[in-house]
Amino acid sequence: MQRALLAALLVGAAAPVVGTYLVQRRLSLLGDGIGHVALTGVALGWLVGAAMGLAPNEALAIPGAVVAAVVGSVLIEVVRRRGRTSGDLALALMFYGGIAGGVLLIGIAGGSSGSLMSYLFGSISTVTTSDLVITVVLCAVILAVGVGLRSALFAVSHDEEFAVAAGLPVWLLNMAVAVLAALTVTVSMRVVGLLLVSALMIVPVAVAQQLTHAFRRTMAVAAVVGVVVCVAGLTITYWNNVSPGATIVVLAIAVYVLAVAARPLLARRAPARDPHPDIPDDVVLTTAPAAAGGGKECAP
Repeated sequence: MQRALLAALLVGAAAPVVGTYLVQRRLSLLGDGIGHVALTGVALGWLVGAAMGLAPNEALAIPGAVVAAVVGSVLIEVVRRRGRTSGDLALALMFYGGIAGGVLLIGIAGGSSGSLMSYLFGSISTVTTSDLVITVVLCAVILAVGVGLRSALFAVSHDEEFAVAAGLPVWLLNMAVAVLAALTVTVSMRVVGLLLVSALMIVPVAVAQQLTHAFRRTMAVAAVVGVVVCVAGLTITYWNNVSPGATIVVLAIAVYVLAVAARPLLARRAPARDPHPDIPDDVVLTTAPAAAGGGKECAP
């Protein structure tokens, strides 16, 4: 229970941070696509573990999921950027190919489709010490990059053309968002499962958007909501024999419904809105001198 609680705290804080960028980029379903590809990585980890004679075979499941998810997220970003295939078609290919590859490889490894259930729907009570170490490391990376590069990542997610004009390394920043999404999916699969991981990334952000408009506040509120629903869901499942992942997601959706219902009441008491609600508080808009050609610049 102690390991599960720590994993829930870390994932609940990290997943909405990355989800904020995905919502800004209108890629809310990217987590689902990466989750399906990560399932193939889980099965590949089983296969390699069986070939190496490791016991249990799933000892390499999480490392395999990390590798597959990162490769899949980079590929979808390359496809999206080159425009050879529409984004929804590329995600559909990831959905179906990931599930099919996972089921096929797990059979070759000597397991069954039932062996994947804990990864599909989460099994936070089975988090081991090694799983927790990986979770701590990956969550630290996610939070360090997601929060530390907030201004630059926001600029790319909000207006890519403007980011190019501002001289930002757009390609690297886009890849950073894709890799962060992949790491978030793999680190969250023990808590809510690969099929529900996108909900933990997106629903807290949707809640935060009902309560605030500034980008930085949205990210902070979403992280708080993520922590609360993860801890509350884990507490409920400690006393009741129900699925932790499903309980966490249902709680998140319930909080969203309450936020939607409370929004009209909050709007009546709210002060004047920020004239630039989508721009983080630490991004400064300046007007260039007329001699330099005018226009706006973004200083992250």
